Amino acid sequence: MIEPLIKFFVMFFVVVEPISLVPMYAALTEGASSGYKRKMACKAVILAGLILVVFALIGGALLDSMGISIDAFRIFGGLMLFLIALDMVYVRHSGARSTTSTEEAEVKQREDISVFPLAFPFIAGPGALATILLVTGDLARTAMLFWGMMLVVVLVLVITYVLMRLTPKVMRVLGVTGANVVSRLTGVILGALAVQFVIDGVRGSLGPSG
Repeated sequence: MIEPLIKFFVMFFVVVEPISLVPMYAALTEGASSGYKRKMACKAVILAGLILVVFALIGGALLDSMGISIDAFRIFGGLMLFLIALDMVYVRHSGARSTTSTEEAEVKQREDISVFPLAFPFIAGPGALATILLVTGDLARTAMLFWGMMLVVVLVLVITYVLMRLTPKVMRVLGVTGANVVSRLTGVILGALAVQFVIDGVRGSLGPSG
C-alpha cells in the first residue's frame, strides 16, 4: 500500500506545483496585509481540497453516466498532463492554469481571490482533477487505499498552504529563476508519468488481445 501512495504523492505534488505557485501568490497579494494573505491562503486550500475530494468521489460515476471509459480518460488525461509538462519544462504559462486578460482584470477588481484564481485553476486545476480521477478511477473497491490517497491530497495541500504563508522567505531563497529551475525538473517527471498514463490507457482499451 505504501508504494502507490508514494507514487501518487510525487505525481500530485508535481501537478499542483506548490513551489511555482509562490510567485503567482506573491503577485496577487502584493501590498496586502498579513491577515488578508493568511485568510486567502487558508480559504483557497480548503476550497481546493473540497473540490478535489468531491471530484474523486463522483468523477468516476460522472464518466460512467456519459459512457466514457476510464481508459479513454487515461489517454486524454495523459495527453493533457503531457502538455502541462511541456509548459513546465519550457517555463510557459499553461492554459490549464493561466487566466485570460478579462479574467485578470476581474481579479484586480475583486477583494476575494481565494476561489478564483487560487483554488481554481491554480491549485485544483484541470491537471489536478485529471490526476485525481486517473489514479482513483480503479479504487472503488479499495476504500483504505482510496482514503489513503485523499490523505496524500491533504498533505500536498498543507504543504501548499505552508509555502504560501512563507512566500517572502521562499522568494528570497529561490527567486523567480530558482522557481523556474524547479518547474523544469518537475516538468520532466510529469511528462514521463503522462506518457505512462497514455500507454496504460491504450493497453487497457485494446484489451488482452492488444
